[in-house]
Amino acid sequence: MQPWFTTRRGLAGGIASSGVGAGTLLVPVLVAMAIGPMPWREAMRVLALGVLVLGLLAAALLKRAPAATGADAGGSASGLSLRETLRTSTFRWFYLATVLASPVMFIPFAHVSASARDLGLSEALAVGLVGLIGVGSLVGRFAIGVVADRLGRAQTLVLMQLSMGASYVLWAMAGGHVLLALFALWFGLSYGSIVSLLPAICMDYFGGKSVASVVGTLYSGAALGNLLGPVLAGAVFDHSGHYLGVMAVCGVLSLCATWASRQMKRSGQARY
Repeated sequence: MQPWFTTRRGLAGGIASSGVGAGTLLVPVLVAMAIGPMPWREAMRVLALGVLVLGLLAAALLKRAPAATGADAGGSASGLSLRETLRTSTFRWFYLATVLASPVMFIPFAHVSASARDLGLSEALAVGLVGLIGVGSLVGRFAIGVVADRLGRAQTLVLMQLSMGASYVLWAMAGGHVLLALFALWFGLSYGSIVSLLPAICMDYFGGKSVASVVGTLYSGAALGNLLGPVLAGAVFDHSGHYLGVMAVCGVLSLCATWASRQMKRSGQARY
């Protein structure tokens, strides 16, 4: 999607990725409604079928931008190849920031509902916190795109990395639904902003020649945190009986991700 846009790429990325926030908000509600009249395994099969059909239909409608193929200029697209990108210090700092931030991004999805239940909240309120993350994410993807186009996408990424870590303070202080809801909204806004900025920054810094490969490689760092973060957080909780240690580690990781993002910004755009 990124090669289609030039001047307002942050906003375009936010709009395109807002489906993730909308899905985080709507799909859990739809699944909860489906589990009532049918067994949960059957509900999951219906969800899987819907993802397969709608996902394939949506993917079939995608078109590659002329700028990505060089068709608009009669030559090759500008930018670095994936191999050239991997050799730059800018990408290495960018990848490190993504790896460090990814556990901070994904732990709340797996554990904030359990944390709420431990505080005595009802099942509906506990599960609803994930929906509130989706609401915050949806707002972040739209609003931050506009801000980033004015302030600069790399600088906005630095601020959102810091904001995401700061939101954990509310989780640590929460004794009931109000602070947990505020945490979910704040965290969702920061998380959604970061996710919508990553592809646009790849396009800004490395060009459109191999932007799909560059984004895919960058997201492998996020996948690592998604895989390990929630599992390790659960192990820490099982050992200690609380999430305070998890929150402290996430705060440190967020500060490190902020620093790595700042180093990426200082390294600047790769030459091509």
